Amino acid sequence: MTRLTIYPDTDPETVLLETSDGGKIAAELATIGVSFERWEAPHALSDEADQEAVLAAYERDVARIMKEGGYKSVDVVRVKPDNPNRAELRQKFLAEHTHDDDEVRFFVDGAGAFYLRKGGRVFQVVCERNDLISVPAGITHWFDTGPAPDFCAIRIFTTPEGWVGHFTGDDIAARFPKFESETA
Repeated sequence: MTRLTIYPDTDPETVLLETSDGGKIAAELATIGVSFERWEAPHALSDEADQEAVLAAYERDVARIMKEGGYKSVDVVRVKPDNPNRAELRQKFLAEHTHDDDEVRFFVDGAGAFYLRKGGRVFQVVCERNDLISVPAGITHWFDTGPAPDFCAIRIFTTPEGWVGHFTGDDIAARFPKFESETA
């Protein structure tokens, strides 16, 4: 289930807010400059739909986001639990980092958790099918796919090269609940 949990950034045991209400999630994330939307495909997609089929299904919403944000590039990424590189993929962005480009992701299927740190709080956003999250450049965050990643996401960029992680060196991600505890 899509969910937002907000913690003080110094205390992962204290929950300041927890909600699964899409409107409340969008409103809370807007306070830190993050966009959250829900989209519906006009028709069903197979579990193995290729990039062309996925982008065609969400063409109108993708075009709107690209125009509004001045984005120039879009692709589709699919990661399955049997991926031989799943541990490396999980670890890659499990440490706190920033990007020079916005991180815009739409979950076509599956789930993942974004952790955003701003204003003395950590916003854990578990995104699932039909969720779009847009994290502005410069916001410190990390992303957890869980131990058995299973998702398909549309990624929207200004330039793919701008989406390079600049790691903060802070161990904050190690102190907060991992995504596997959310899916258990």
